[in-house]
Amino acid sequence: MKDVHIPNAVKLVLEQASEIAGYLWEREWIERNGGNLSVDLTDHFKEVSLPPDLSYIDKEFPKEAANLYLYITGASCYLRRLIDKIDQASCIMHINKNADGYAIIWGGEMQDFVPTSELASHLTIHLFNKSQNSPNKVVLHAHPSELIVLSHHKIFQDEQKLNQSIWKMCPEVRVYVPRGIHCTPYAITQSDDLALMTIDAFKTRDVALWEKHGATITAPTIEKAWDFMDVANKGAKLLLMAWSAGFEPEGISDKELKSLEKLFNL
Repeated sequence: MKDVHIPNAVKLVLEQASEIAGYLWEREWIERNGGNLSVDLTDHFKEVSLPPDLSYIDKEFPKEAANLYLYITGASCYLRRLIDKIDQASCIMHINKNADGYAIIWGGEMQDFVPTSELASHLTIHLFNKSQNSPNKVVLHAHPSELIVLSHHKIFQDEQKLNQSIWKMCPEVRVYVPRGIHCTPYAITQSDDLALMTIDAFKTRDVALWEKHGATITAPTIEKAWDFMDVANKGAKLLLMAWSAGFEPEGISDKELKSLEKLFNL
């Protein structure tokens, strides 16, 4: 075990990761090794001293990532294992001051553990948040079923129509996913193109819906990231239920939506 003090605030983050993984698994949104999660913990480690003999693994990172502390899930690890074996399926890593190596200071207890293959994409989003002085510290990617189905539908090609259709399904969707969903075109997973399109999505939207793949969220906490995904998917589910019942839902009227927006300062 690594001889590093883990602050109590970080222990609470780990507890929340385990709790939300349970919700994701119950919803069938993280099949097998699908999905990944990371949290920028740098602020929590400002007063923590690392052992002088800590061993670092050689790896090049963007220079802006120097001295970053990141909680992240492992490559090929099952997110459902965060429920009962979180120290095996995830880790806390520290990127050194030269941004040319990292050390695992907590977790990663599974044999041959390495951070998720999506590490570069997660870092790109975290560094974007940092550059914007954003309160968002979490990046969550999962496979919410109904949102994925909508990304296969022709409505996905009309982002404004998709958002209006989902917002009109119930008031909570308009209130709790106020900036809506970005229809992110299909790109190969782990690609730079996908990471850059996702950053662009977060400039205007709460949810990046990757075409025919899944959804990615950035938020201040893991629970708030879950809330964005949960509420957005509820709107998608209600819309699909109406269509499967054979009717186009009337939805909340434009006047009623305007009243909601005024009430909640949206």
